[in-house]
Amino acid sequence: MRKKKKLPHFPELEIIDAGAKGKAVAKAPDGRVVFVTNAVPGDIVAVQAIKKRRAFYEGVVTDILKPSKRRVEPRCIHFGVCGGCKWQHMAYEDQLFFKQKTVENNLRRIGHLELPEIAPILPSKAQYFYRNKMEFSFTDQRWLTDAEVQGDKILSQRDGLGLHIPGRWDKVLDLKECHLQADPSNAIRLGIRNFAIENNLSFFNQRQQTGLLRTLMIRTASTGEVMVLIQFFDDDQKARENLFTYLQHAFPEISSLLFVINQKANDTLYDQEIRVYAGKDHIIEELDGLKFRITAKSFFQTNTNQAADLYAVVKDYAGLSGSETVYDLYSGTGTIGLYLAGEAKRVVGIETVPEAVDDARSNAALNSITNAEFVVGDMKDALNPDFEKTHGSADVVVVDPPRDGLHKDVVAQLLQMAPPRIVYVSCNSATQARDLELMAQSYQIKKVQPVDMFPQTHHVENVVLLTKRQATSE
Repeated sequence: MRKKKKLPHFPELEIIDAGAKGKAVAKAPDGRVVFVTNAVPGDIVAVQAIKKRRAFYEGVVTDILKPSKRRVEPRCIHFGVCGGCKWQHMAYEDQLFFKQKTVENNLRRIGHLELPEIAPILPSKAQYFYRNKMEFSFTDQRWLTDAEVQGDKILSQRDGLGLHIPGRWDKVLDLKECHLQADPSNAIRLGIRNFAIENNLSFFNQRQQTGLLRTLMIRTASTGEVMVLIQFFDDDQKARENLFTYLQHAFPEISSLLFVINQKANDTLYDQEIRVYAGKDHIIEELDGLKFRITAKSFFQTNTNQAADLYAVVKDYAGLSGSETVYDLYSGTGTIGLYLAGEAKRVVGIETVPEAVDDARSNAALNSITNAEFVVGDMKDALNPDFEKTHGSADVVVVDPPRDGLHKDVVAQLLQMAPPRIVYVSCNSATQARDLELMAQSYQIKKVQPVDMFPQTHHVENVVLLTKRQATSE
């Protein structure tokens, strides 16, 4: 049997940059790039390689020889194990620096784009407790700490409720605290966990697909309303009612108490029936004077305060005077479209998820907005010449696609429609850069504004204004 080659240990490396997926970057003596977990640019560290590829290594820090000036003490006790906040050990101003750099590098290196001066990134008002939605998983085989692994104590209780270990779909870290969502989120999560253990409610086993309690979703709103949704694998009415009775007494602030019986292979909600146990099937969020009805399946920006700043940039870039027809592509629950409706002649939104379109229509009615309509359709099929004939030519198109960016057919249709202005909102500047390159011959990039929606992580939102190039005479 061929012996596996031992991976190298690097006794001293300087971390020179922050790379993709929140990892730090160093250079190995052989010239390969080393992607390092839990390091900060400026650190001098010892690194053990855990993977080797033709052009790079992946490694973990075994010793910090000299800490970077950018390094700070992480706030959360789970830092380094939980994958939720990979940049907690980096000062916030440095997080912003590297996010800005990421946007510029992606637009230049991937898109090969001519760029105006990129505006300084808009920082988040809150650096912790900024999320309005969190999803947690139950497990009967929680991730063990190093002390537990090395100890000789037999662990009879392995139930946990928390977040998945990065790269491990079947491993869940039992959270004692989380600094992403404000109370009552932590109290509700811990209350459910402790009640379930004390009352012998079974936790889910991801591999065997067994157990009662599967996932927990908590949504909070600036209005004070709270939604709690629990996915059950087993349909045990008595156990479910006991748990919900406890929640109603312990947390009367819960205004929407929901559940799902989900016995399929994955946790996704979109094809599941949401059942109301108590309260409403939605919560109300407010944003710059607008009210939004948020259901369990709704997409809504997870950083509410920062969403107001993001949408203000979109409105500024749209340059509306009141006479324009605006297309809002990937419109979700209608937040951007309704935000713009007060300064446009009409807004037309397209969204794939029917429930999201229902929410958008409800939100229009909730705010007495009559010049916005929302239609269901797969974007690559729905956006076509017939759609334009029916709804009129767009003066401004706003696109806010998923991380994968625009489908090539959508790009082709946008180029054929040739609206004077396109505002491209992206949560992934790499796919955004790819799409912008496809439009570069017809559109000029006039403005670029990064926005930090997700402090303590490497993720960054980016808004780009495109204007139609003037035809040149031969």
